[in-house]
Amino acid sequence: MKIGTILSPQLRQQMKLAPQVIQSIEILQLPMLALVEHVQQELMDNPVLEELTEDEKDEQKTDEQKTLDDELAEGKNEEDAEEDEEFKRLGEMADDWGDYFSQTNIKRSDGGEERDRKQEALENTAAGSISLQDYLLGQLSIMELDDSLMAICENMVFSINDMGYLAYPLEEIVESLEISVSIEQANKALEIVQSMEPLGVGARNLKECLLLQLDTRDPDYIIIKELISNHLEDVETKKYKLIAKKLGYNLELIKKAIEFIKTLNPKPGSLFSNERIPYVTPEVKVECVDGKYEVTLIGDHNLPRVYVSSFYKDVLVGKGYDINTRRYIRKKIESARWLIDAIEQRKGTLHKVAAKIVEMQTGFFEEGTLALRTLKMQDVADAVGIHVSTVSRAIAHKYAQTPKGIFELKYFFTGGFMNADGNMESWEATRQKLSKIVKEENKSSPLSDEEIAAKLREMGGDIARRTVTKYRRSMKIPSSRKRKEC
Repeated sequence: MKIGTILSPQLRQQMKLAPQVIQSIEILQLPMLALVEHVQQELMDNPVLEELTEDEKDEQKTDEQKTLDDELAEGKNEEDAEEDEEFKRLGEMADDWGDYFSQTNIKRSDGGEERDRKQEALENTAAGSISLQDYLLGQLSIMELDDSLMAICENMVFSINDMGYLAYPLEEIVESLEISVSIEQANKALEIVQSMEPLGVGARNLKECLLLQLDTRDPDYIIIKELISNHLEDVETKKYKLIAKKLGYNLELIKKAIEFIKTLNPKPGSLFSNERIPYVTPEVKVECVDGKYEVTLIGDHNLPRVYVSSFYKDVLVGKGYDINTRRYIRKKIESARWLIDAIEQRKGTLHKVAAKIVEMQTGFFEEGTLALRTLKMQDVADAVGIHVSTVSRAIAHKYAQTPKGIFELKYFFTGGFMNADGNMESWEATRQKLSKIVKEENKSSPLSDEEIAAKLREMGGDIARRTVTKYRRSMKIPSSRKRKEC
C-alpha cells in the first residue's frame, strides 16, 4: 500500500501548508536588513510581485488591491469548469488582500521626506573596506625598488597577519621565495616593510612593534626605549617604584613615559578589518508617553511595499491562456500571498513580544541596569500565548531604541539568583555592581576577588569568589595586581 493512500484529507492539507509555515518561521527570525534583501530577491524571482512606488497615490493603490473574489466573478471562464474549484480556493486565499493593504497604513511621502530618506541611506551605508595588504602594497608601488627587493617585500606583505605582525620567521620566508635571496637582502626588505604605515607593522613581537612606533627625536626616547626593551613586564604589573629604583629616574618621569607607551598601538593591523562593520537598525522604539512606556515598530521604511500585479490576476481569470500558464500564475500568486502574510505576521509577533518585554522590564527603563529583573523567554511566551521557540526567533538579531540607549532584545533576558531580601536579582545587575565597586576602589590598594565578593554580599548578593573572578574576566577587568597604581 502506498503511503499516500492512508493519509486523511486533513493531514494532506496540513502537509501542503508546511512550506507556508516554514517561510513564516524564516521571515520571523530575519533582521530588517536581511528581510529587505529577501523581499528584493522575491521581487526579482516572482513576476507577479510588484513594488508600490513613491509616486503612486493611495487611491490608485486601493484600486490595485481589489479582491480576487470580485475579479474571479467578472472574468470567470465557463469553458474551464474543471478549474473552477482551483479558482475558488484562490479567491478564498486572497479575499483579504484589501484588508491587508488598508491595515499597512502606507503613506505617501513628500519630496522633502524622500530626500531625507535617501540622505539617511547614504550616510548609513558602509564604505568599501581596504585590507591591510592592499594598503601596504599601495605604498610599495610608489617606491623605487629593484625587482628582487620588490618581490621580497611583496612576499612579506602577504606574510603579515591581521594584527599586523610578521606571521613567519624570516628564514622561512626566504626559503619560500622562488628566487635566490640572502638573509641580508631579507633584512633590508623587512626594514622597508617596517618603515611603512601603520607604524609598527611587520614586527615579529610586541616589543619590536612598540619600538617601531617611537620617534628618535622625542626627548624621552631613551627612557621609553629602555622601558619597552627591558621592563615591559614590570610596566604591565605597574611596578613603577621598582622601575624608578632600577633605572635611577624619578617616579614622575617614569609615569610620564609609561603614559606615552599606553598610547602606542600593540595591534597596528587592527586598523584594517576584513570584516564588514555590522550596522544596527533598531526595529522597536520604546517611548514614555504620559508616564507609560509604549512600543512601536520602526526601521521598515526601506522595506519594499509589495502587492500582486493586477495584470497577472487578469491573466489568471481571463480567456486566451492555456491551463498550464494559469496554473503557473496561480502558484506564483499563492507564493506572493504567503510572503505578504509572513511579513504581516512577523510585525504582529515582534510587536507583541517587544511590548511584553517592556512591560516586564519597566524597572529597567525607569532606573537602569540595576533594576533589570530576571526574565526567561518562557515567561514571555506564556504571557503572550506563543511557543518559546517563536519568542527566540522573534528577538533574534532585533534591536530596540529606548530612552536608555539601543539594546539587543535578548539583552532583556537574563538569569539571576535569590538575594538576601528574598527577591530575584539579575546577573547583569550584579555585573554592574561589580564594575561600580572596582571603579570606586582605592587604586593604590585594589580589592581582591574575595573582597569584592564580600562587598557584593554586603549589598545583598550571595556571590562566590569564583563567580566574581569569572565575571571580572568576562568584563575584561584586570586582576588586583594589575589594577594597582603606585
